[in-house]
Amino acid sequence: MDANTDIKRTRSKPATEQVLGAALNLFTEQGYFNTSIPDIVKASSVSTGSIYHYFRDKEGIARNLYDSLVERMETSFSEIEARHDSAHDRCRAAIELLFELTEQEPAVMRFMLFSRHREFMPDQKPVCSSRPFVQMREMVASGMQRGEVREMTPIIAASAVFGGALRLIQLRLDGILDKPLPEYLDEIWQCAWRSVTP
Repeated sequence: MDANTDIKRTRSKPATEQVLGAALNLFTEQGYFNTSIPDIVKASSVSTGSIYHYFRDKEGIARNLYDSLVERMETSFSEIEARHDSAHDRCRAAIELLFELTEQEPAVMRFMLFSRHREFMPDQKPVCSSRPFVQMREMVASGMQRGEVREMTPIIAASAVFGGALRLIQLRLDGILDKPLPEYLDEIWQCAWRSVTP
C-alpha cells in the first residue's frame, strides 16, 4: 500500500461521514424526494464528483445511511443482550436506549422509524424486518421461553412490550410531548411489562 492510498482513505472517511450526516438531516427535514444532490453538496461541503464517486447516486446515499444506522442499532442491542440476562432487563434497556437516542439524535430516529424507505429503496425489506427489530422480538420471545412472559402470539407480545414506547417516540418527535422521553420511562415500562407478565 502506498502513501497516496493512505491519504485517499484518510480523506474519504470524513467526506463520506459529512455526506451521510448532511443527507440524514435533509431527508428528515424536507424528505428524500425533495432533496437533491446539489442540496447535499451544499450542506456537506463535499464536491459533486466525490459524492458520485463514493455513493453513485442519491439512492446509494440513502442505502448507505440506512445500512449504517441499522448496523449501529444492532450493535447497541447486542451489547444490551450481553449485559443483561433477563427479558425484563433487556427490554427495558432497549426502550431506554431508544428514548435516549430520540433525545440526542432525533433525525436518526425519524429516518429509521418514520421514513418510508421502500418508496426510495424499493427492494429494501420493511424496517420492522431489519435485524434490530428482530432482536427486540427475540428479547420478548426469550422471556416467553423462560416463563417471564406469558404464552401468547410472539408478535403480539413484542408489540405490547415495545408498541407504547414507539408511539411515545413518535409523539415526542411530532412535538406533542414537552418533557424528555426518559421522564416517561418508568411509567411506560410498568404498563408494557404488566401487559405481558403471567
